[in-house]
Order: sequence, then C-alpha cells, then structure tokens
Amino acid sequence: MHTRLLHTDEIDEAAELLKRGELVAFPTETVYGLGGNGLDARSAEKIYAAKGRPSDNPLILHVASTEMLEDIAEEVPELAHTLMTEFWPGGLTLVLKKKSIVPDASTGGLTTVAVRMPAHPVALELIAACGFPLAAPSANKSGRPSPTRAEHVIEDLDGEIAAILNAGPTRIGMESTVLDLSGEHPAILRFGAVTEEELRNFIPNLQSPTDEQRKRAPGTRYRHYSPNAKVTIVPLGELPENHLEKEGRTAYIGYEPCDAAEKYHLENDARDYAKQLFALLRKADHDKVDHILVQAIDEAGLGAAVMDRLRRAAGQLN
Repeated sequence: MHTRLLHTDEIDEAAELLKRGELVAFPTETVYGLGGNGLDARSAEKIYAAKGRPSDNPLILHVASTEMLEDIAEEVPELAHTLMTEFWPGGLTLVLKKKSIVPDASTGGLTTVAVRMPAHPVALELIAACGFPLAAPSANKSGRPSPTRAEHVIEDLDGEIAAILNAGPTRIGMESTVLDLSGEHPAILRFGAVTEEELRNFIPNLQSPTDEQRKRAPGTRYRHYSPNAKVTIVPLGELPENHLEKEGRTAYIGYEPCDAAEKYHLENDARDYAKQLFALLRKADHDKVDHILVQAIDEAGLGAAVMDRLRRAAGQLN
C-alpha cells in the first residue's frame, strides 16, 4: 500500500478515504492519532492490525460536537456536561456507558466507550467532514513512543495506512487524561494533558481506580512509549553520571549537566518535557545509542503524566 502525505487543504480527500473504510493518521493537540470509522468494526480491526495492538485495549472515539457524543453514549451525567464545558475541546477523555451503535471492536469488548473532542482545528474539521466519530489511538506501532510529528507516523506506519494528514508538530505532545464517569465513583484511569489538580476543582472526591475500572482505560495495560534503547530514569536529586553504563553509547534527556555521548537539553518544566519527550526518545534511536538516561521531574500537575510515560518507557508497569 502507498501511504499518501496529505496537507491541511486536503481534508476532504482524507475524509473520503475514511468513509471508504481506510485508515488516515491525523493531528490532534496531544499526539497524532490513527483514525478510522469508530462505528465500523472492520475499521477498528484494521487499526488494531496496523498498530499490532491487543484487541482488548479499547480505542478512544473522537467527536466534533456534543451531538455526536449523544449518538454514542447511553448515559451522559451532569458532571460530564460540566467537564465538557470546562475542558472540551481539549485533552480530556471521558469513559461513559455506550450505545449499541458502537461496535465491540472499538471498545475492546467493553460496555463503555472512551470519548473526547480534540482541540485541533484540522482534527475537528476532519471529523465533521466524515460525519462520524473517529476511533484514533496514537498513530504508532504498539509499544513505540507516541508520534508528535507526521514523520514519526511515517517511521512506524508507512505502507500500512492510506494517508497521513500533516499539520506539523503537535502543541502538547502528551496524550489525553482518561476519566471514568461510567460508575458510581469518578476515577482517573490515565494521567494526561488535563491535570488531577484541575479535575479536583470539579470532583473533590476523585478516587483511585479499581482493577475493574482500569480495564476501561485505553493505552494503560501494556508496555508503551518504548524506544529500542534501554531507558533508565534518574531519580530527583541524583546525578545523571551515577547512572551511566560502562559499555555502549548513552543519551541523556534532562536539565542537569551530564557527560553522555548524546545530550538533549530540556527545561526543568513539565510542559517542555511533555512536548519534547516522545520526539527525543525517537531521536535517541536515530542516534543509535544503547542506553537513554532521562531525568525525573516533580509529579505535580502535568509532571504526573510525564512520569507515568517515563515509567512505561522504562518497562515499569503500574
């Protein structure tokens, strides 16, 4: 298959491909998503196959309006409306009870559906042009660092999907927060672009997820975000040099000085980390290093999402 690289003035062409059941990668403000018709089981199966993603790992459906949400969610509680008013369009995914129109293939066989409205004009225009929600996990091979540029999608999926809609680098670089509202107690299932502190302004009794709730979370039960090189996290307060390997080439990602073969400087700031982390993990692979040291940051705010991704990149599953 030839993968076409489309530009932002070719959204209608991308929509036609999606209507025919093809897969098209497209930009959001968080990362690039691998889009398919969220109401078509065959499209969902193509997404799983292209990514090499386990079929019990639910997909997020992306909508362009609250009306589109009402078509796929069985129950939309008042809290959901409050959060949508505050955070949509944006990096918050809500897990709700689904309607039968949503195929099991899009939800990993669950009775719930994960939904968000992306804050990217190209994504919203594409979804609206399709007229149906787009199932769109990150547009990378399962387990690889998430794509924040079109060229990252090409690295992983060239020749396996119909097209990539290129709108340049993503603004945030970190996936959405996933919040479960399908049960009695709201719970964060995945840290992301909307912080726990922001959500607690509206949900003071926010709780940790149960094991059953964790099954409803896209992208949390398997190893993710991993480059080819071994990833080691440098804990706060420790010198990177203390973690240098004796053999092989090492890259360092962080804000402290470090005597590594390759050094990628970041500000001691969670937003800078979030925006650049996945691209730098991929760059380390391009530089053919054997080990990657990454400086830990404080887990307040967006730092919680950054550290969650780092632990998964290092194989430290929760």
